[in-house]
Amino acid sequence: MLAFGKNYHYEKSMVINAPKDKVWQQISSMKAFNQWNPWMKLDKTMKVTYTGTSGEVGDKYCWDSKNDDAGAGCQEIKELVLNEKQKTEMIFVKPFEGQATSEIVLSSEGNATKVVWTMDTEQDPMMKIMRPMMDYQMGKSYEEGLNNLKALVEK
Repeated sequence: MLAFGKNYHYEKSMVINAPKDKVWQQISSMKAFNQWNPWMKLDKTMKVTYTGTSGEVGDKYCWDSKNDDAGAGCQEIKELVLNEKQKTEMIFVKPFEGQATSEIVLSSEGNATKVVWTMDTEQDPMMKIMRPMMDYQMGKSYEEGLNNLKALVEK
């Protein structure tokens, strides 16, 4: 297990039957993202605050939950390429401190859109031991999120 490198990368993709501009509407701001973000469902009483200008670099939300599965932290848009890519930075405060980047990349597939959702972070040696469990949890969460996005965009 300790043979894993310190860099962790996870990605999941899905094809959505809608044009890129329609999918873009659901990923280009933190408020839109949170309409399908699977972690938002973990705690109905989670405190969420938004800062910055919605849909622009600097658009940010912070969350604080008593549920350790949701934890606390912030996510901020660092890069937007219209109808192509949203890149964010995440700062986790609890249950573990950490930092990660995430990208959502859109590409046309005929009249549909392929959505690729990624996360990259560095892991300390203790977290490497948890990598197989992390892959499983990320897979479940990203699958749920992409299915939520698909349902929202295709309705």
